Amino acid sequence: MKTVQMNCPIVSVDWLFENKDASNLIVLDATINKVIGSDSIRLLNARFFDIKKKFSDVSAPFPSTLPSIEQFQDEAQNLGINKESCIVVYDDKGIYSSARVWWLFKVFGFYNVAVLDGGLPEWTLKGYSVNAYKEETYQKGNISVNFNSQLMTNFEGLNQFIKDENVLIVDARSEARFKCLVDEPRAGLRRGTIPNSKNLPFTDLLNGNTLKPIKELSEIFSNLGIENRTMLFSCGSGITACVVALAATLCNYKNLIVYDGSWTEYGSLTE
Repeated sequence: MKTVQMNCPIVSVDWLFENKDASNLIVLDATINKVIGSDSIRLLNARFFDIKKKFSDVSAPFPSTLPSIEQFQDEAQNLGINKESCIVVYDDKGIYSSARVWWLFKVFGFYNVAVLDGGLPEWTLKGYSVNAYKEETYQKGNISVNFNSQLMTNFEGLNQFIKDENVLIVDARSEARFKCLVDEPRAGLRRGTIPNSKNLPFTDLLNGNTLKPIKELSEIFSNLGIENRTMLFSCGSGITACVVALAATLCNYKNLIVYDGSWTEYGSLTE
């Protein structure tokens, strides 16, 4: 039986359908706050990757905080993920939380992973079949991970990057939130913007459910004045920052960092 290997950070729904029988393929559903019940659907017997409860530090004061190495490895093994697995991750919005999961695997040193371009909406639009969730357990996998500290930063690290002219901070929130024209969705969180940051709403990178073509994405990034600078991505809570990181990776940019706590943390810890 054939196996597959990723050479691109995204794959199309057609690619996934054509390779659905690969022996090392594991499909992960990264939909946030998904309720698994008799009426919930998935594609290709996908396994639910629970960002909020199993792949975040739930004891942290801010949402979606990076889990420990031990927690990530244990929960990934519980999903039956092995060293030789090839992972495709999707969500129910198109490209949203799936990019966070792709970035998490990179942070923990696993690179045979890609985002499904367009996610569940694109899959169903093409007429490919879905099936219902059912109670399942998996043979424990043997994935072994290590932490790549260069891909994530925290509050202390961000404060150093703010002062660095060689770092461009890119905020993936909407223009209205970036310009403090509307309240933040999180109750009690002040409006504001990280100093020296530029706005690139993650939705500007999408054509409906899917990412724009690489040529268009490259033009968008070139307008930011990147030159040879490191790009550091922020958003509300570290989810959609990863969508921008995905697009930048697709355009072959290097030296990319995600600010894990994003505005929720920065706005809470600063006046």
